[in-house]
Amino acid sequence: MILSFSFTEETLPKSINPDRVSLGFINWQERLERVENSDLKQDLIELEATPKVKSLLTCLFANSPYLTQCLLGDMAFFSRLLKQGAEKSLTGIHQYLQESLALSTDRNQVMAGLRQAKKQASLAIGLADITGEWTDRRVVEELTVFASSAISAAVSHLLLELHNRGQLELKNPAVPEEDCGYVVLAMGKLGAWELNYSSDIDLILLFDPEKVNYLHDRGPQEGMVRLSRDLVRCLDDRTRDGYVFRTDLRLRPDPGATPLALSFNAAMTYYETTGLNWERAAMIKARPVAGDKELGQRFLQEIKPFIWRKHLDFAAINDIHAIKRQIYAHKGGARIAIKGHNIKLGRGGIREVEFFAQTQQLIWGGRNPDLRSSSTVFTLEQLHRARLISLKAEKDLTEAYWFLRRLENRLQMIDDQQTQTLPESDEGLAAVAAFLGYDTVEDFREELAHQLHVVEDHYATLFEDEHSPPQQTKNLVFSGQEATPELVASLQEIGFTDGNRVFQLITQWKQGRYRAVRSDRSRSLIAEIVPQLLEAFGKSAAPDIALNKFDEFLSGLPTGVQLFSMLQANPNLLDLLAEIMGSAPALADRLSQSPGLLEAVLGRNFFERLPDKNVLKQQLDQALDQARDFQDVLDFSRSWANDQRFRIGLQILRSTCRIENSSRDLAHIAECIVEALLPLTWEELKLRHGRIDQSNLAILAMGKLGSQDMTVTSDLDLISLYELTGEVQESDGDRPLDPTQYFARLTQRFTNALTALTPEGRLYEIDMRLRPSGNAGPLATTLAAFERYQLNEAWTWEHMALTRARAIAGPEDFCAKINNTIRSILCQKRDPQKLVNDIASMRERIAKEKPPAGLWDIKLIRGGLIDLEFLAQYLQLRHAHENNDVLHLNIRPCFQMLGEFGFLSSADTADLIDATDLLHQLQNLLRLTTGEKLNEETTAPSVLRRLATTVGEPGFPELKARLELTTKRVQEIYIKTITQFVTSEN
Repeated sequence: MILSFSFTEETLPKSINPDRVSLGFINWQERLERVENSDLKQDLIELEATPKVKSLLTCLFANSPYLTQCLLGDMAFFSRLLKQGAEKSLTGIHQYLQESLALSTDRNQVMAGLRQAKKQASLAIGLADITGEWTDRRVVEELTVFASSAISAAVSHLLLELHNRGQLELKNPAVPEEDCGYVVLAMGKLGAWELNYSSDIDLILLFDPEKVNYLHDRGPQEGMVRLSRDLVRCLDDRTRDGYVFRTDLRLRPDPGATPLALSFNAAMTYYETTGLNWERAAMIKARPVAGDKELGQRFLQEIKPFIWRKHLDFAAINDIHAIKRQIYAHKGGARIAIKGHNIKLGRGGIREVEFFAQTQQLIWGGRNPDLRSSSTVFTLEQLHRARLISLKAEKDLTEAYWFLRRLENRLQMIDDQQTQTLPESDEGLAAVAAFLGYDTVEDFREELAHQLHVVEDHYATLFEDEHSPPQQTKNLVFSGQEATPELVASLQEIGFTDGNRVFQLITQWKQGRYRAVRSDRSRSLIAEIVPQLLEAFGKSAAPDIALNKFDEFLSGLPTGVQLFSMLQANPNLLDLLAEIMGSAPALADRLSQSPGLLEAVLGRNFFERLPDKNVLKQQLDQALDQARDFQDVLDFSRSWANDQRFRIGLQILRSTCRIENSSRDLAHIAECIVEALLPLTWEELKLRHGRIDQSNLAILAMGKLGSQDMTVTSDLDLISLYELTGEVQESDGDRPLDPTQYFARLTQRFTNALTALTPEGRLYEIDMRLRPSGNAGPLATTLAAFERYQLNEAWTWEHMALTRARAIAGPEDFCAKINNTIRSILCQKRDPQKLVNDIASMRERIAKEKPPAGLWDIKLIRGGLIDLEFLAQYLQLRHAHENNDVLHLNIRPCFQMLGEFGFLSSADTADLIDATDLLHQLQNLLRLTTGEKLNEETTAPSVLRRLATTVGEPGFPELKARLELTTKRVQEIYIKTITQFVTSEN
């Protein structure tokens, strides 16, 4: 059999992992047995019998699980690849992409086809690399060609799909990308024809509204954003077939504030007015790869004055001097450790070679067009020709660059991981050395160390003819374009760990990046309070997080003068602001959405408990009365609810309220929202579908809302129930619906009203999986069907959930009917043995599927909230038929009633109530401060102290001991109440 690869067995990488090799050949034989095509099967048998192929298989099995997977998953392609060679095989792949997938209108086919093509291309290019068929340059170029072709095929498919839907009119449907007005710009290594083996792809997506003939009424801006989102899904989504490329759109102008796709003029305006110097460097590598390439070339042509400036402006000069100072400080030369070294970002790595070239391009490229190449290596060559670097520098850096790129590709080829970090272990390092073909790991270490030091030396001497850097100062001077080591050290003394990030943020404020700091007055004010602000944030639980959150807060302000004046006049607010930003992420997010809340904190009653539910409902009704349309309803309801939740959260943080009161108040807020939005949503539905006479609908609250035990981050567990008291077959609107469709549609719209993200944020996440049959069941259920299901089909865990169920919205008599039905279900007499077995089994299943992360996993730990809830629910279901007074939505009063009626001992009752109070209080605090769980090692000591003092303990060690004792006691009660009575099932 003639092979197209001309390698010899001696030139292949070493194979030092016999276990992988053995497993690989076992899997080979298993896959071979499944091959149905007799000709293919015979070819594979003959290939395996060929010594060269067997050596190649051994090499692949030993060194690359990913290539092994690609090979075994498509043995027909592997056979063709060995016969045709990599180049011809890739030509076939590109033809398939452009002639088949690009013109397909089947999204599933395109998604699967792209992923199959990616695996085939990976295998072909990987074999060409491993066998030495291609140079390192050819390898990265072929990786780039495939990526470009795949993106092009995806864009063509999406454009054609829109055309066929009548949403977009293409100039030439046979060639969808032609003159379409939408272009994909490749950035980074993809733009420079230097893509690595498992690289992200950085893209900027642009469109010309004058060329895009978008027919849908949503308009070209939203239409191109949707197209862009679909493009990312086509490339990035992980399916059973894998993924194509991890896709990053964050190199576009101001990614935190701009849509995924920008108009041509918007992008041009940004770069011409506010583009930064790092963006100049990034745009050097920009290249149109898909869509309307002519449009992309026109954009790059027009943006040239931004990238290539003949006369450096002041900011650019500061950038260059800051870079020089950074290099000067770097020149000291710490020891390079091989194990765990990052060959991209570490000393002597790929980034330093790229930076070396790009820095010279920024300085000289405006005056010398020969220096405008996107290729790192070609730029080095041109720099030597221009006598800007020595021949030795060019040769050394080029050799090191390709050595490091080859190493990077082999690292990523192992498991298709985007990594540039060498293994920490001797075994891992030896495996990498073998994959690169070294006889010993020592030889590899020596060569790598040499190349890293070569790069480091050239990088550090880039500006050796410059004067020494200026004298250090301990003052917080935010000037230049990079933070000096002295400033970073001073910021670290204050409490910040990332001084460079602090410098970046403060500089952006000084430059007027946000609307709030664009006036001279606002910049003057914030400059005055920056020292106090940094001092306050430095004392917070997490200074860096606090400052980042404050930056997010600042970015949303329409103006800053009023806020900065307020902070200047009320410096105590800085401490509160720092406390919120550093200790309570949930509250910081809300403050970012509504900065005016900070002013409300100055009110005398801010830290007092909220009024009762009736007053809250009146306040919400007054706010919604101002709504002009349903969009206003959504915005005003979010504003009101989030403001109230912020107030409660801050009260919890400051320990000015009892947890049971705050939980009840949070439930009242949610109830008011549900009760207000349900009828308003119904009115919206009636505009199109009318109403169904003699019908009722109500919302059943479950979980923490049902038990009025909410936290500031709780979602809502809801069930939608309705009843028909007449014989109406459909609604009476212009588009009538039968009752099942009608109430399902209403429920869907209602949940959307609660979950939709608007400029005012989101109200709640909604979970409706507790409805009969879960996600498989209808969104809305009749009360009669619900009752039948609960009596005849429901699992024990569903009855456990019913102990916290109550109707909260709908006609009063219908809600009462629902509650009575639930109470009747709960009072059914149950088989005690089955009950205890079911509950114990469910607890063990939770422990297996969601093991606790440690002591501070308050919910899941043994003796935690789950065990408390299961105890209460078991005892209610066990004894409700004897005395229905034990039924209570909240487990704290439930334990009290169980104790009063003798179903719990007085000692157990007291301990369970104490445990409930402690764990609920901790859960609320953790949700505000550290999230669901707490990591003792990484959490700031100030946060740990706050947790302790809030629950009445002098310090964190005492709190930890109390928690351990409490959960141990709950676990003991759980065992003697439930576990010890479990029997094995027949």
